[in-house]
Parts: sequence; structure tokens; C-alpha cells
Amino acid sequence: MSLSFSDRPGPRERQLRRRHGNPLFGPAAGVDPEQLRQAKLADQAEARDFEPAFQALMERAVTLPPTAESDQVLALKEDLDKAYEQAAGLAGDQARLMEAINKLIGVIMQAVWKGAGNDSAAQEELRQEEEARRLHQALLQQPLIADLLNPDTPIPPEELAASLLSETEPALAAALLLFDPSQVEALHTQASALVAGLDAAAPIRDQAHRRLQQLEAALAPPALH
Repeated sequence: MSLSFSDRPGPRERQLRRRHGNPLFGPAAGVDPEQLRQAKLADQAEARDFEPAFQALMERAVTLPPTAESDQVLALKEDLDKAYEQAAGLAGDQARLMEAINKLIGVIMQAVWKGAGNDSAAQEELRQEEEARRLHQALLQQPLIADLLNPDTPIPPEELAASLLSETEPALAAALLLFDPSQVEALHTQASALVAGLDAAAPIRDQAHRRLQQLEAALAPPALH
């Protein structure tokens, strides 16, 4: 069945696109037009609902007094980080909105740096935090990461291994950073069974096998130098 997927889908539509006609998902591979329509509507509603929430957040940032308590500043910074993460997963092109969030984070961070003064320990902590934010935002360039971190993730546990096997090498590499070794081992076991069950002629077989090898490599202990 031919379905019309969006160029910039939201989380629910992305998961349907992963599942559609994909034997790794078993019975869930059958996606019908009504499922797709409902997913698009839900994704569009989520994107619309985010706009007033972001406007309220922007208002908080703009009206934050210079004398604001550190707790207020840190709470706003945390909410901005969460907003960036959420925006990364929304349907449509959210690049300008994410840029605006980063500018607000930059303004808040200036205030935090000023508050740190000449405290070298506080400055080092801030440097580490900014590096962690940079790395996190780099991971969010992969839509899969936004989907996995979404509190209402569209990827149920029973579809996680199949979803990872259906992704690109960079997406899986990013996703593996979210799991601890025991979780990767469990995913590898599930993924191995899924790949073993694929028909030899399945179009996704080669890709799934490469992703399985990637999971195996993640389980290997680091080489000693």
C-alpha cells in the first residue's frame, strides 16, 4: 500500500514510517491511511500547542529581572533546554524556533557566568555544562533521539529493537549513547532474533544486519593501548 508521508514528519508519523512494510515489526508493519492521518493530526496539534508554551517561556526570559534569584534563573535555563529538546522532535521546520531558544539560553548563561564571578570551580562547572549542552544538541540532530527522549515517545519497548535496526548508522550511534551496557546487551539479543527471522529476500535485511554488527561492536570491550 502506498502512503503519502510528510517531508518533515512529527514523532508519531516517523514511527509509522519506520514500521510501514518493514518485516522487522511483524504484524505492526501494516500501516493504513487512517493511522497515518491520525498520526499527522496529532503531530500537527502538538506543534501548534508548543507555540504558546514557547511564547510564555520567551516572556519569562525577557521579563526576568537582573536581581532574580539564582533558583529562578536556573529553572528558566532548564525549561529552555527542555523546550529545545521538544522542538527538535516536532513536525515541520523548527530551525528558526530552535535558534531562538538557543539565543535565550545564551542570554541566561551570560547572567549565570556573571554570577560565577572569579570562582574557578563554578567556571569549570559551567564549561562542562555548556559542552554537555553542545553534545546533546548535536545528538538531537537525529530525529530518533528526540523520539526516544520524548516523555510520550511513539516508540514502545516492544518496537525499540526493530526501530534501531531500521535506522541509519549515525542515528544508531547516537542512540547507543542513551543506553547502559546491560540495555545494549538486551537490545542486541532482541535484534539478533529479529534479523535471524528475516526472509533472505527482505529488502531491509542487509541494512538490519549492518545495524546488528554496530550493536555487537558497542558490546565489545575497548581495546587496550
